[in-house]
Amino acid sequence: MTTITEVTVHDVRFPTAASGDGSDAINRGDYSATYVELSTDGGPTGAGFTFTNGRGNEITCAAVRALRHHVVGRRVEEITAEPVAFWRSLAADVQLRWLGPEKGVIHMATGALVNAVWDLRAKLAGKPMWRYLAELPTDELVANVDFTHITDALTTEEAAAILDKGRDGLTDRLGLLERDGFPSYTTSVGWLGYPDDKVLALTRAAYAQGWRAMKMKVGGPPADDLRRARIIRAVIGPDALLMMDANQVWDVDEAITNMTALAEVDPYWIEEPTHADDILGHARIARAMSELTGGRCRVATGEVAANKVIFKQLLQAEAIGVMQIDACRVGGVNEVLAEILMAAKFGVPICPHAGGVGLCEYVQHLAIFDYLRVGTSLEGRMIEYVDHLHEHFVDPVRTRDGRYLLPTAPGYSATMHPSSIATFRFPDGPAWR
Repeated sequence: MTTITEVTVHDVRFPTAASGDGSDAINRGDYSATYVELSTDGGPTGAGFTFTNGRGNEITCAAVRALRHHVVGRRVEEITAEPVAFWRSLAADVQLRWLGPEKGVIHMATGALVNAVWDLRAKLAGKPMWRYLAELPTDELVANVDFTHITDALTTEEAAAILDKGRDGLTDRLGLLERDGFPSYTTSVGWLGYPDDKVLALTRAAYAQGWRAMKMKVGGPPADDLRRARIIRAVIGPDALLMMDANQVWDVDEAITNMTALAEVDPYWIEEPTHADDILGHARIARAMSELTGGRCRVATGEVAANKVIFKQLLQAEAIGVMQIDACRVGGVNEVLAEILMAAKFGVPICPHAGGVGLCEYVQHLAIFDYLRVGTSLEGRMIEYVDHLHEHFVDPVRTRDGRYLLPTAPGYSATMHPSSIATFRFPDGPAWR
């Protein structure tokens, strides 16, 4: 038996704003993580986090502390036996749920704790998270999903059938990943705060390193967006993929107008073209882009989709051609499992949102699991890659020729170096004095 004896919360922030790293049409700040450690009575330490931006981190840290009593004193074996009951103790806390429900700060704090528990589960099993999930029996995987409010889109029987079918050919798919790695794209070339000469240099470097799919930020003055897009397209040529991300800054009509001009450079998708909660707006933009480009340009979203119900509606409304799951915006692995299964039911490929602090480390496991056990195809599937802050993690992502290599260490790749925590802990770390 392994008992969780303590929850420790660290406010970790990195001064990224000064260099323009992570800059987009709406966000300016210092990449941060509400970092959680679960101490146990003799077992490994579970690590988890949720990604935030500067001052927002102090609020999510407080939310984790408000939820910690649901975790301290629990046995891992008890959680594993009744995973939905444990998940709902956090996501549906009888007093704190009112602040969401199942969205925002409380839900992100839930995700940090839930992910730390999954990291602990995988470490106890001695397996990297992707393998731990892929090798779980169908009934155990289904038992980890809370189907409340999504049975009109996905039933337990449908989920089980998808997972059972996913066993076919799993060994061959794993062999392919072991040989070639998982396809990815880079966002490091096109942050909105970068000057043109930096965009040009970074694009050339990324292309030379083997990247054949790149993403840029849009949402500034339309002429600037088009000029920067032309710079990138001229370097990568007509065959590489160019994605765009507006970070919700446009109204629906504005998105359609601006993307009509940007269609010149053949974008593969437009990400977050309008407000994240505007299901019908996304659907209208998706129809307009399909008509404009003959189906070449898709709508992608999900990095701030608050919960599985939002994803359910996006899929039901045919509002997205790419689902961008986020590992810690929602309530952790349990909720992400529901989203991955719904995407498979509706035939929409998953390209996880990453970047930030540790998101690449997290989502590689989810994308690999999706391919091995759920989606079973690499068609249209890529993991986002951003070349920032990996050095602070004990088990950082590894890439080769624009592809993620399989993680091998037990756990969820979420553990940070103690020295990084000490240096960047806010406000007393040396980086902030």
